[in-house]
Amino acid sequence: MSQLYEYLKMAVSNIRANKMRSFLTMLGIIIGISSVILIMSLGNGAKNVITDQMAGIASGQIALYTFDSTGSYYITEEDIEAIKEVPGIKAINSYMYADGSTVTQKGEFTVSASAQMASFQYFSTTGILKGRYFNESEYLAGVPVCVIGENDAVRLFGSTDVIGMSLNVNVWGMDISMTIVGVEAAEKESMFTFTYDNTPVTVYFPLTVFEQVYGVSAAPYYQIYLLAEQNADTAAITSQVVNLLENRHQCAGEDIYQYESFNDYLATVNTVINVVTMLISLVAAISLIVGGIGVMNIMLVSVTERTREIGIRKALGAKTRSILLQFLSESAIITMIGGLIGIASGIAGAFLVARVVAVVNPMFTFTPSVSIGTILVTTLFSSAIGLFFGIYPARKAAKMSPIEALRRN
Repeated sequence: MSQLYEYLKMAVSNIRANKMRSFLTMLGIIIGISSVILIMSLGNGAKNVITDQMAGIASGQIALYTFDSTGSYYITEEDIEAIKEVPGIKAINSYMYADGSTVTQKGEFTVSASAQMASFQYFSTTGILKGRYFNESEYLAGVPVCVIGENDAVRLFGSTDVIGMSLNVNVWGMDISMTIVGVEAAEKESMFTFTYDNTPVTVYFPLTVFEQVYGVSAAPYYQIYLLAEQNADTAAITSQVVNLLENRHQCAGEDIYQYESFNDYLATVNTVINVVTMLISLVAAISLIVGGIGVMNIMLVSVTERTREIGIRKALGAKTRSILLQFLSESAIITMIGGLIGIASGIAGAFLVARVVAVVNPMFTFTPSVSIGTILVTTLFSSAIGLFFGIYPARKAAKMSPIEALRRN
């Protein structure tokens, strides 16, 4: 152990005696390590913010639909009641959209009339700001009540204090007068938030009101939406629901029912980001190989410069193993120091790039995710590079004949 300590002291002394040369040798390692750390940190940070924002849109939602044009396989109310018994399902919803218009003291506005089931409140990603959502009893009775968004309330009435006010919406040439019972909180601005001039005002109201006004029934449904409980297995839920519908409608194996799971999309996005980050990191890691070659080159120069020292040490009885460890220690320390500098500069660079991105695009603000695992792996990898590329020069020095070494100087 004491011998190893002496080798390390000698290695540090030699590195300090050739500061500039040692730094230039480390430079390739520093660039490679910092590039890998920077890319991995930015990739993980960007993935976290993208998945968080996407999860805020429709996490746990499953769209289930059929392209059956005859209506024979449409989803009935009885089907929905049966689906509710499937474990892991929090809510089921279906809705109808229609374009319309409304006029208030603030002017005339285009309306997106969204007729929903009472369970639509569970699909909300923002929650209620004032008032409440319409309830099951209002839905069943077809009470003409509605919920509007925070921003839409300000556009229509100049204020969010609109609970109890009336809103008259014209849809398909017929007026529907509704009482506002709730104001939904506005969505936080993100990269997935899209607004434009004259964006239609969205009005949510019971589907049964739509059915009463127009004398049509929305059921049976060609499409429904399922909301899974938090951390529930959406794949298993989807499989059970599809099997249930196929059994009830006797169409097993005919692929009548299709589905789209938001969690599947989210997993795909994560996979793509991970693959891209890994590929770019591997490209950046190539510079580590270049840095390793630089270490080997400078160690060969060091062996040449210290041939006389090697000869004297071997003449005094130094073993081949001792000479080998001495030069390996020096190459390992060079790459270790380069790795530590690279880690520090990579982390600093990642936060700097994230800050610049946030200034350029405030909607894409994120914090780089610096993984301890990544730091450990890159540190070990940089040390391994030093050892690997230091073996040849070290072996060359260790196998040198003392007589030949003394004669060459």
